Amino acid sequence: MQALRKNKLLCNIPDDPHHLAYMEWGDEHNPKVLICVHGLMRNAYDFEELASELSKDYRVLAVDVVGRGQSDWLQNYQNYNYGTYVSDLLNLCFSLNLTQVDWVGTSMGGLIGMMIASLPNSPIHKLVMNDIGAYVPQAALQRIATYISQKAPHFADLNAAELYFREVYQPFGELSAAQWQHIAKHSVRATPEGDFTLIYDPNIPKAFIPEGQTAETIQAVELWELWKNVQCPTLILRGAESDLLQAETVERMQQGRENVHTITVPNVGHAPSLMIPEQIEWVRSWLLSE
Repeated sequence: MQALRKNKLLCNIPDDPHHLAYMEWGDEHNPKVLICVHGLMRNAYDFEELASELSKDYRVLAVDVVGRGQSDWLQNYQNYNYGTYVSDLLNLCFSLNLTQVDWVGTSMGGLIGMMIASLPNSPIHKLVMNDIGAYVPQAALQRIATYISQKAPHFADLNAAELYFREVYQPFGELSAAQWQHIAKHSVRATPEGDFTLIYDPNIPKAFIPEGQTAETIQAVELWELWKNVQCPTLILRGAESDLLQAETVERMQQGRENVHTITVPNVGHAPSLMIPEQIEWVRSWLLSE
């Protein structure tokens, strides 16, 4: 596995400065750069296997979105929003003088990428959206809201944590014992009481559910106007059993777009883990194709 480097970048939004943590693989002087951004409650370690493989061709950066992993927690939970996330990732590009990047985003990370790709003079050259699209159904959002609104569990040890993640992330598909152990190890933090809990700010769920709504009343999200402004080549990965990205959404996103390609991943829900060699090769070969 390629060696990685760990870094932090100071970002600023009004009255809430924070550090954005990211990991880096490959030659730091390689002009070919890939940014990887995880899902709602995940972290940069989800991309360790993909990043190690792609670092043969890229300088790979995997980010802990603020409030997750090793990044700071925000003082005001209302700042956990896509405006903050887009700003932070653009700050990362600007601070490292990255004028052109390729992007792999799982779920939330794919939406952040789509938002940046829709901007004038976007640095994104190629975009991989992992099980996310321009329409997110109400039922899927209600499921996520219900799940993340529950009190964060505590685990006596990493074995207990692994059992929890095997159940919660069963839609990731068939993973090896070592991969489940990797997920468990990097998805928890030690508490002062001597046990373990999840490695994200417990205030994030407050921002996910709009004020005045509950998990039961949260509405579907439509981003078709945003999608119209995305002109870069895009690969959409969809778990065949996903409730978040519907086949009809993928078909509509492809309409009139010769540079939008799709792969349906069998026996997987939300979302493909990108830890499976076949999935990694799909992403690698598409990114490196002309």
